[in-house]
Parts: sequence; C-alpha cells; structure tokens
Amino acid sequence: MIGFYDYTVILTYLSLLSAGAGIVVSLAGGGHPFWGCFCLLFCGFCDAFDGKVARTKKGRTEMERNYGIQIDSLSDLVAFGVLPACIGAALIFRSTFLRKLALAYGNRWFFFIGAFVLFAILILYALAAMIRLAYFNVTEEERQRIEGGVRKFYTGLPVTSAALIFPLVLLLQHLTPMDITLVYVAAALATGFAFLSRIQVPKPRLKGILIMIAFGLLEVLALVLSYYFSR
Repeated sequence: MIGFYDYTVILTYLSLLSAGAGIVVSLAGGGHPFWGCFCLLFCGFCDAFDGKVARTKKGRTEMERNYGIQIDSLSDLVAFGVLPACIGAALIFRSTFLRKLALAYGNRWFFFIGAFVLFAILILYALAAMIRLAYFNVTEEERQRIEGGVRKFYTGLPVTSAALIFPLVLLLQHLTPMDITLVYVAAALATGFAFLSRIQVPKPRLKGILIMIAFGLLEVLALVLSYYFSR
C-alpha cells in the first residue's frame, strides 16, 4: 500500500478519523452538535502532540517529513475547518430562532433565507481555514529556506484554535435557554477573519500547550455536566 503507517503519523490519522466521525454525528438525524464538539476537542488533543511524536523518530527521510507535513495540513482542514462548519450547520437545523422568525412574519421563506445566509458564512469560514493553512505552508517553506530553525510567532490565528473556541461557544447552549445559533455563526465569522489577519500570535511552548490541554479538559467536563443537568 502507498503511504506511511508508523507511529509518527498515528495521531494525525486519529485526528482525521475523529473529524470524520464528528461530521457524520453532527449532521445525522436532526443534528447532534454536542457530540461533534467532543470529536473536535479530541482532534485538538491529537494535534497538540503529533509534531512532537513525529520528531522523536531518528533518521526520518525527506519523503517521510514531507508526507507528515502534507497529511497534517489536510487533516487540520477537515478537523478545524470543515467540522466546526458542520457543527454550526447542525445548530441551524435545530434553530428555534429561525423558526420563530418565520412564524412571526407568517412566511416560511424567512427560515430558508436566514438559513442560507448562515450556511454561507460557515462555508466562508471553511474557506478561510483552507487559505490560512495553504498560506502557512508556503511561507513556512520559504522561512525554512532563508532562516531555518523553529518559528517563534504565527501570522494570523492558527486554525487549531478552533478546538477551544467552538466548544466554549457551544457551552452557552446548555447554560442559557436562548438559541445560540447566531452567536456560533458570529464566532465562526470572527474566527475566520482572525485566520486571515496579520496579528502575531506567539507559538506556544510545552507549558502553553499543557495549559491549552488543561483548558480543553475543563471544556469537556463542563460540556458533560451542562448536558447532564440540562436534561
């Protein structure tokens, strides 16, 4: 078989599998965004360590390194670009706000037009994630050729931040009776702009990564508890 299957790529493969499962479960039936967020958080956990695990292997060939870079970006696009958009789509399917809007005006087209606009924003979010990843790849290749070493700053918000942003937004759904669909889509719009911005974001070291993992675990606990008590 083509491809590589040693331990250096396992976390990346697991991230993609989790993202695919999250997309399916988010859009299944009437939509299950809550479960999709667990898959998103797991993708973030895998991404936090995949590079470090890969670098533990001595004597990696140039092809192995390039392969790892390619699949990492492709996996990130699905996990942090497509999956958050699908979670948002599930919220739109379940949205009570849009249905109330259509009933208030006595016209079902208000629902379809509103849903179309929100879907379009989510698609643009996924596009922004793809552009961010492609731009990072080409600029990183150029930087390595000229400077070498490890970068200290990212230009634009890394797409992996989606793993912490959207579960935090979804928590609002279980902490308040209001429909947070518009809040989620607004967060996706703002995050997409942040992906393409020129803000300088420090690259986290091990301590920063561990803090983000701890924050993600707190989000998991909060989601479980809020879901349990909301029932």
